[in-house]
Amino acid sequence: MRLRFAPSPTGYLHIGSARTALYNWLLARSAGGTFILRIEDTDRSRSTEEAILAIMEDLRWLGLDWDEGPDVGGPYGPYRQTERMDIYRRAAEGLLEEGKAYRCGCRTGEKCRCREGRPSEGPQAIRFRVEEGETAFDDAIMGPISFDNSSIEDFVLLRSDGTATYHLAVVVDDVSMAVTHVIRGADHISNTPKQILLYRALGKEPPVFAHMPLTVGSDGKPLSKRHGDVALSRYRELGFLPEAMINYFALLGWSLDDSTTIMDRRTLLANFSLDRVSRNPGNWDMNKLTWMNGQHIMRLDGDDLAARLEPFMVGAGLMSSGDRDSMKLLERAVPLIRERIKLLSEAPALLAFLFREVSPETSSLELIKGEAPLRVLEEAERRLASLEPFAAPLIEEALRGMAAEMGMKPRDAFQPLRLAVTGSRVSPPLFESMELVGKERCLKRIRRVRDLARELG
Repeated sequence: MRLRFAPSPTGYLHIGSARTALYNWLLARSAGGTFILRIEDTDRSRSTEEAILAIMEDLRWLGLDWDEGPDVGGPYGPYRQTERMDIYRRAAEGLLEEGKAYRCGCRTGEKCRCREGRPSEGPQAIRFRVEEGETAFDDAIMGPISFDNSSIEDFVLLRSDGTATYHLAVVVDDVSMAVTHVIRGADHISNTPKQILLYRALGKEPPVFAHMPLTVGSDGKPLSKRHGDVALSRYRELGFLPEAMINYFALLGWSLDDSTTIMDRRTLLANFSLDRVSRNPGNWDMNKLTWMNGQHIMRLDGDDLAARLEPFMVGAGLMSSGDRDSMKLLERAVPLIRERIKLLSEAPALLAFLFREVSPETSSLELIKGEAPLRVLEEAERRLASLEPFAAPLIEEALRGMAAEMGMKPRDAFQPLRLAVTGSRVSPPLFESMELVGKERCLKRIRRVRDLARELG
């Protein structure tokens, strides 16, 4: 099998396009075939080098490697349509010589006289000659589809300026690259009969077509900016894992069985096939994706999760890139938040107290008002000062014993301490957090909040 992903570099990689890339990659890899990346940059006014590089970066982040295309050596790469215009021109001229195409100078909307050999004046394009009949194909997902050729206009192959149109370029590329399967969105179904006619005019059998149902928002309409973020790069910035995105994309129209939801790449590669792809649109559910991301976060080992969190901690100004001491502290903190975060971007807020000094949240100061909180802070300081080693089990034993002796519920006793040590009423587990903060810093923070509690009365 030889499959291709052929994005237009006119902007970001849309999440719907990323799903298309995944399905092509999965089928190619599961069959031991070839996955091709082809940059369809014939729209010169909108295509940019920055967009090409961004698309490649997004695909690499997802782990969708390609065998042929940009940055791949050998006789096949790079594949950029702007570098292949001579090939398209030769193909169009060959069809012209065989009578399967004709020159045309008609303006858009003007009745075409050129087909009958009465050429219009003006710049000449080359049009494909659509003959009477029917064009049918058996779609690997949608089933049998047919078009009456009377509904297909004589479409342009080569513009008057010598540049190829989408239909000519894509078919010539697929032929020259020996593409065997074309997996793409259902919005391309209307393009397929024109392309099949072109394949046959070039003396080639068309590849297997498989048109995936579109991804839609909650309103049932194709996913767009009105439904939220649609650029794949944005999900990376938000702290989604590539493993979760791959898992979720796969399930937008395909299923392993009736119950399995969380899957890794190995499972997908071992089981993916077109016969389990649904004909119904895939519904984009941000809540489900976020939940799934949390599930994949919990599957990461500690060092791996810490490494993925590092850029977010650096971006929040809590660490310097490559700081070994900070990285060791982060690795120790990971078990405290692994089950508490669903996005990598949530970690800095939860762990900030480990990396910088904190002040109690203004909205939480009522937790330290009154006699009871002050007694807790004073007694905790006394007990913790003599505690050795300063380890979570011993901290817990000391503070639970304190709460019992003071006749207080643990929750009421621990909240002033949590606020003092972390600056917030919500934090990772308190005793483990205190161990990571360290004895001297804990005592310093408790004393500072104790003094604040005295001022508040």
